[in-house]
Amino acid sequence: MTVIQSHDHSFAELDSLVPHAPVGRRGFIAGSLGAGFAAAVAPTGPLLAQVITTDRTGLTEGMMRIPASGAELPVYRAQPQGRVGLATILVVHEVFGVHEHIQDVARRFAKAGYQAIAPELFFRQPEPGERATAAERFEKIVSKVTDSQVMADLDACADWAAANGGDGKQLAVTGFCWGGRITWMYAAHQPRLRAGVAWYGRLTSATSAVTPTHPHDVAEQLHAPVLGLYGGADQGIPLTTVEEMQLRLDGGTAASKASVFHVYPDAPHAFHADYRPSYRKDAADDGWKRALAWFAEHGVTG
Repeated sequence: MTVIQSHDHSFAELDSLVPHAPVGRRGFIAGSLGAGFAAAVAPTGPLLAQVITTDRTGLTEGMMRIPASGAELPVYRAQPQGRVGLATILVVHEVFGVHEHIQDVARRFAKAGYQAIAPELFFRQPEPGERATAAERFEKIVSKVTDSQVMADLDACADWAAANGGDGKQLAVTGFCWGGRITWMYAAHQPRLRAGVAWYGRLTSATSAVTPTHPHDVAEQLHAPVLGLYGGADQGIPLTTVEEMQLRLDGGTAASKASVFHVYPDAPHAFHADYRPSYRKDAADDGWKRALAWFAEHGVTG
């Protein structure tokens, strides 16, 4: 394994990437299933030419609600039309919620033959206002969302998927930034999970009642192997934390020992996010191929 460096942006850094950008600009919006959706943050200035748009032809897709912990959890679902028994991939969003980029990622998985479910995991927190900065969103939304609630909501998605066209024995998870951390955590939580792919999620930080443990703390307890995709030019997570994660994985369960990192030396944080200036096409394309191959290798086939 080659380990270089990766990180999960501090929220001050996220705010500097999209300073005071109003939500909903240029289509980066989660949808309108009701109050509680996290607003997406679009880049300031002209829409980037690199943005990928996956067409909806041949797909059953759209926003819907599913039951979860006594509430109705908004999700974006995409899957091939007319097919059942599909391998399911849970797609976990960044701090900006289920905006158009996350929806497009779900459609890409659907085009590859999967049932993709992208839940809006911040829906229980009230929106702070249309012009809220990333730092304000973190304070009023993200910092209030407990790991236990996220795990329960993902479990609800897995159950719903298995009963609605999915194959309950072929379950995987992938996530980006905030969702990358959640991917590691879910791999330690859900025994039915077959595989995970974590894109530049943080591995350790201060603990709290909301996040009492982190990937470092559960590395030896994984139920499913995780592929970690990280950027070597990512400035936040020290190399030592990545190395420590690998050491802990190597001393854990069979799934932990099967987990690996792949680091792109010149890629920054959020190198897969084609709607942001951090996007790096070569790393993003290679990471996508590795993700699909990883899922197939571990019995989650589209």
